[in-house]
Amino acid sequence: MKPTLEEIWFVYDGECPICQMGATLFKVRDAVGMLNTVDARTELNHPVLQEINAAKLNLDEGMVIKYKGRLHQGEQALSLMAEIGAKGDVFNGLNRRLFRNSALVKLSYPIMRLGRDIAITLKGAGKINNLAK
Repeated sequence: MKPTLEEIWFVYDGECPICQMGATLFKVRDAVGMLNTVDARTELNHPVLQEINAAKLNLDEGMVIKYKGRLHQGEQALSLMAEIGAKGDVFNGLNRRLFRNSALVKLSYPIMRLGRDIAITLKGAGKINNLAK
């Protein structure tokens, strides 16, 4: 009997071009599970987004990945992406090599988040404010 593959949920900011690129290009290894994406700005009633809100995770502080029933945010999510990411293409290969190193994740994630904040400010999108809803 074939094992049931895990559902993986990647919750991101759909107004952020960097986040959109990550959500589009990120792939998981076939043996790990099936990746689903959730745009936190347009899918407000999605059950995973409701779990995130119940857990009081602020999406303006970072993306969230739900894997094996656990919510991983920010640096932890980036490390998880490196762990479960596919090996076959440039984006995922680079992601795996760079972000398996926890020191590099701690250094780079705040810079990536600053890039997100600048991008959404330039677009005039504002914050997600998921916990205020």
